[in-house]
Amino acid sequence: MKTLDDKKERISAKKKPIRLLIADDHSVVREGLVSLVKRKSDIVIVAEASNGREAVDLWKQHSPDVTLVDLRMPELDGMGAIKEIREVDPNASILVLTTYDGDEDIYCAIKAGAKAYLLKDTARDALVDTVRRVYAGETYLPPPIAAKLAERVSGAALSPREMEVLQRMATGKSNKEIGAELFISDGTVKTHVSSIFSKLDVVSRTEAIATATRRGLIQL
Repeated sequence: MKTLDDKKERISAKKKPIRLLIADDHSVVREGLVSLVKRKSDIVIVAEASNGREAVDLWKQHSPDVTLVDLRMPELDGMGAIKEIREVDPNASILVLTTYDGDEDIYCAIKAGAKAYLLKDTARDALVDTVRRVYAGETYLPPPIAAKLAERVSGAALSPREMEVLQRMATGKSNKEIGAELFISDGTVKTHVSSIFSKLDVVSRTEAIATATRRGLIQL
């Protein structure tokens, strides 16, 4: 007995297939995605990239309908690749597939122009369905991802200076060392640290660094 999905796939097969570019620095992941897509008659992979710079170059060469990118890649990360592709074509359809679920990662990816954000433990059918959604012009965030994005948007963001202080805190630098590097006084550093604690809702440097790492604000 033919299911509704079977009928949809037969109809889709009559149309021009979705041309997909995959960018991920892990060959095992790329191979898995290729294997998955090969089973679908309405999607075809036009190129595979192992880093962000290659992804941009291949995108310019093939002009895919949908680009699937990881966030952490060598040479140029996923965020940088999204921005460069969108500079060429503001309407480029890009889907993020990553292991990182920090609210800052999600926020920055969507702000950069990603149309969807999925984690690598997403079910195969859901991944394929999202590729189709993005191709159709939709924006899609699974409920847990959407909730984290809403939390990030509604919360107080760290200022550029506070981010500079936080990044140096994460390397173990003291207030005096941070002040010397940023050419500000110890008192000003203490003020920034206090503000960071308040915005992250933490009470110690260790907790601040752990929270910032979990949220994707910093990378250790």
